[in-house]
Amino acid sequence: MNYSPLRYPGGKTKMLPIIKLMINKTKHHATYIEPFAGGAGVALGLLFDGCVEKIVINDFDKSIYSIWRAILTENERLIQLIRNTPISIDEWHKQKLIYLNQNKKYSLELGFAALYLNRTNRSGILKAGPIGGFNQNGKYLIDVRFKKEELIKRIEKIALYRNKIKLYNCEINTFIKKIIPKYKNSVIYFDPPYFKKGKDLYKNFFTKKDHERLCKQIRSLSNDWIVSYDNEDYIKSLYSDYESKEYKIHHSAANNGTGVEVMFVSDSGLWLNDNELKTIKTSINFIGDTNE
Repeated sequence: MNYSPLRYPGGKTKMLPIIKLMINKTKHHATYIEPFAGGAGVALGLLFDGCVEKIVINDFDKSIYSIWRAILTENERLIQLIRNTPISIDEWHKQKLIYLNQNKKYSLELGFAALYLNRTNRSGILKAGPIGGFNQNGKYLIDVRFKKEELIKRIEKIALYRNKIKLYNCEINTFIKKIIPKYKNSVIYFDPPYFKKGKDLYKNFFTKKDHERLCKQIRSLSNDWIVSYDNEDYIKSLYSDYESKEYKIHHSAANNGTGVEVMFVSDSGLWLNDNELKTIKTSINFIGDTNE
């Protein structure tokens, strides 16, 4: 089940059963951290299922951060906006202007505008155009992914857990240096911007040097961690000291088909064996060890 109110390019909700079992194997993680939260589908699933006591989510994109902050601190006003705002091309243009012109600091209006675009744009990409096109003559129309009552239910449930959710709006290097050390008994899931297609999908995409710096910082951590990336040789060379597995995953945003990604872990004890994988229901198919 998807608990997130957001649609996200390459969203990792499908990873939930796998990461949940990884965490349950260790039995010592009270806190789960997502430095690149996005839709935070895995984090919410772990919290709601009682797998962890607390989740820490961070997103440097002010608009995405504003969605989460609105859910946690102004959920009733956000819900009112969802109920009362029409889903139309005229309204899309209004929300697009808010998103473009009011994105320097948090506001409920920015959070709602970003949520509106996320639910009405192709593949949930904020820089994309509306589903069905501006003439609304496509197979699907602008409101197909904006199911108001379902969105409201998700937001209300998240708000019930607000005391167990810590939200940050930090640049990744600052987050790793200053925030992660506060949470000793934790496991971290890094899902950075894609190496190859990040520029097309994200507002805050990474350069090659950014990926290199992130790898260096992850290596310095004493926490248990998991990293997932698009399956690129350069990325695998950066993390060549760690065990890795390739897996197949469906991407609606990247290529409307099945893509191959790669996962790295800080401790080989986190990996699931074939018998453990058989105990969970998941659409993720591991191909095998890439370091064999």
